Amino acid sequence: MASAKVLVLLAILALFQVSRAAARRPGALASSSRHGGTPAVMTVNGFQRGESGGGPAACDGHFHSDGELIVALSTGWFAGGHRCHRAIRITSGRTGRSVEARVVDECDSRRGCRGNIVDSSPAVWRALGLDTNAGEVPVTWSDA
Repeated sequence: MASAKVLVLLAILALFQVSRAAARRPGALASSSRHGGTPAVMTVNGFQRGESGGGPAACDGHFHSDGELIVALSTGWFAGGHRCHRAIRITSGRTGRSVEARVVDECDSRRGCRGNIVDSSPAVWRALGLDTNAGEVPVTWSDA
């Protein structure tokens, strides 16, 4: 009886350690490729000077070509810059295609960007087989 209690206690401690380790990873709860990704709305953004993205990218202070596979994430997902320059995998709910893109900017949820936005360059839309004239499309995303 006592050995069974010790085994249960060890199992609980092991699960606790695993959950603590996962919680320390930036974005661990926001996105998981094992579960198909986080549902989001993808919008189109121009990252070049004078386009819809506004100023330079938050991650590096530069403007970027619309031919690059790049995104801006809503404030919560941007995680205070922890996802800067990291790759995410985006999957289109319409075409089923996936692409990896690099996070270069924040879509500021405090200034009107909804909290579920993956704001993507035209190159991301093309890679997913989507027309930018659609404006918004359902996607899922995960850390790559």
